[in-house]
Amino acid sequence: MKLRFLAIAALALASCGNRSQTPAPAAAPAADPVRNVEVVTALERDVDQESTYSSTVQPFATNNIQPQQGGRIRRVLVEVGDYVQKGQLLAEMDRTQLDQLELQVKNDAIEQDRMKKLHDEGGLSQSDYEAAELGYALRRSNLENVKENTILRSPLTGYVTARNFDKGDMFTMAKPIFTIQQVVPVKLLVGVSEADYAKVKKGDKVSLTVDALPGRTFSGKVERLYPTINEATHTVSVEVTVPNTDRALRPGMYARVNVNFGTKKHIVIPDQCIVKQQGSGQRFVFVLNEDSTVSYVPVELGVHKGTDQEIISGLREGQQVVVKGQSALKDGSKVQVLEK
Repeated sequence: MKLRFLAIAALALASCGNRSQTPAPAAAPAADPVRNVEVVTALERDVDQESTYSSTVQPFATNNIQPQQGGRIRRVLVEVGDYVQKGQLLAEMDRTQLDQLELQVKNDAIEQDRMKKLHDEGGLSQSDYEAAELGYALRRSNLENVKENTILRSPLTGYVTARNFDKGDMFTMAKPIFTIQQVVPVKLLVGVSEADYAKVKKGDKVSLTVDALPGRTFSGKVERLYPTINEATHTVSVEVTVPNTDRALRPGMYARVNVNFGTKKHIVIPDQCIVKQQGSGQRFVFVLNEDSTVSYVPVELGVHKGTDQEIISGLREGQQVVVKGQSALKDGSKVQVLEK
């Protein structure tokens, strides 16, 4: 019993001694590992200043074909989808009035010749002759007007995109008999950003693609600039024309229009160098320093073409920029450059 008591006392004293000892110092944090990276040299070169805008192909001109007044449609000579030439006969209205006027003017022509002979021989005063001549001219003008509104011809070359009446229908002027759209050339209205407005001028070359014709690129030019800027969108409308000689482009097609504003000298690096800052739209790159560390450098991006990225600001020519291995880097990281 005495031996057991002595053992318990010895354990208690040992425990008190351990609690009074100074704790062991914490281990020092491990140094950041050296990261393997590949770099490229930032080079300055001429960069095409291009922007791409969405638009829709429109006909160069649209005409609604109808007479000045209602009447019976006697003949319909074209259908939707027909490609018609300027001056081609499209339809003919009831000819009753036209036939009457043609007979009247034909008779007037004979009468006018007779009155001219009387005038030349002195049998008709100058005033009477001039009055008769004026009346004859007015009736001929009326005949031409009635003819234009009876025999309907196309005022332009293009596609028939609508036919709203059939032979024998009574035309009521509620809507046109035909709609003709000119597609050689076509035009597009492009909403150019306010920042680029001053860069655009008449005659500038553009290129465009359409989803309906993959693999094809069409060329056009700026035809005119609208004089006002849209207050809501801060864009200005620029009218672009495309020759479309093969009539491949059709009104309504969705298009992407690429406008070239000339060239500028800027730094160009591979787009792999660009890193997006989490939670913001800021882009940056890692630049190699002389002491084999890297610095975090925000950059302003320009045109992206293929795998090349234009840098408007943030880099100088000749700087070494990390192109591979940047995902594990932070500002000040130690790196080892690998040979490509």
